[in-house]
Amino acid sequence: MRAKTVKGYYEHERSPMKLRKNIWTAVVGVISLTVLTGCIFPLVLFVLGRLLSPGQAAGSLVTRNGVVIGSRLIGQDFTRPEYFHSRPSAAGSGYDGTASGGTNLGPSNPKLIGDIRKLAEDYRKSNGLPADAAVPIDAVTRSGSGLDPHISPRNAELQIARIARARGLDKDAVQRLVTNHTQEPQLGFMGSPHVSVLDLNLALDRAAPLIPR
Repeated sequence: MRAKTVKGYYEHERSPMKLRKNIWTAVVGVISLTVLTGCIFPLVLFVLGRLLSPGQAAGSLVTRNGVVIGSRLIGQDFTRPEYFHSRPSAAGSGYDGTASGGTNLGPSNPKLIGDIRKLAEDYRKSNGLPADAAVPIDAVTRSGSGLDPHISPRNAELQIARIARARGLDKDAVQRLVTNHTQEPQLGFMGSPHVSVLDLNLALDRAAPLIPR
């Protein structure tokens, strides 16, 4: 009697009606979760972002004379001596937002060691520093994203003499710009003090406009 009852139970579980019910439940579950997590949830976040932080939601774009010249979220390659230089980048050919990434080289990799030495030499040379001068780590290493828009205050300070000389400004005036554009860690403890390179260079252009080349 028991064996017959168990056999009947499994036959019932494998019946076509039960199978169709399970398939329908799975299909409804997949569709419901897709709509909820793939459509409704992103849409709610988009609307909240637009309402609470419209600038950040739009990409933190920076405009000058009505023209978009960059974003506060993505670094740019400044090479002229009149500007503060950004942190080195390994994203694509450099600062490529479509190819974000670092070098992925280990600390003992000869290629990485040689690259850092070359960047340090170039940094000292361009900023008129002694051959044995200590160089900030963010001046000779590439960030994980390759798109870091900030540099450390120390990195900015070591570039002041070069920029003041190139723009004909007093070094104290450039130092004040660096101080005014140094941002403290978020909430007072998240991260380290940092300087937005794009904002700082725009402030330089306002203080001492350059003659277009």
